[in-house]
Amino acid sequence: MAKQTKALVPREQILRSIIIVRGQKVILDADVAHLYGVETRALVQAVKRNLARFPADFMFEVSAAEMRILRSQTVISSSWGGRRHKPFAFTEHGVAMLSSILRSRRATIVNIEIMRAFVGLREALASHAELLRKVEALEQRYDGQFRVIFDAIRGLMKPPDRRRKQIGFTVSPARRARSSRS
Repeated sequence: MAKQTKALVPREQILRSIIIVRGQKVILDADVAHLYGVETRALVQAVKRNLARFPADFMFEVSAAEMRILRSQTVISSSWGGRRHKPFAFTEHGVAMLSSILRSRRATIVNIEIMRAFVGLREALASHAELLRKVEALEQRYDGQFRVIFDAIRGLMKPPDRRRKQIGFTVSPARRARSSRS
């Protein structure tokens, strides 16, 4: 029987670290370093010494445009004390490969928890897709009778709209023109 490892890092903290960049679920180098209990600089240095172990589908460097988006979402510090280099983003396979270059006991235990978090996300997405398929099958069977109900269920299944609401008031173009003349 496999021995159950005690989680050093709560699963919620790991799940908060997983973000989507280029359509892939990734963890940024600073977050991985924090989870493993090492400095980001040391982690990046170890990765650079072993670049052959990290092909593009395991790890990639975040572009300048992606970095601006991440800063606007407050994933990366934008203050003076923040990063000066673009971070590396590790996919699930990249995180697994990290365990082969970071050989501490903590890295091994945390790596197991990270792998479990990725698997949990994958299972949640699969069950969501299965639920959507079942709703569509029911909708076809009962046709228009319950269309309103099915539309409501589909609306509840959509992710929330993250558009920001405007704060303050807008100035009409006519008023703007009058104020620029004075």
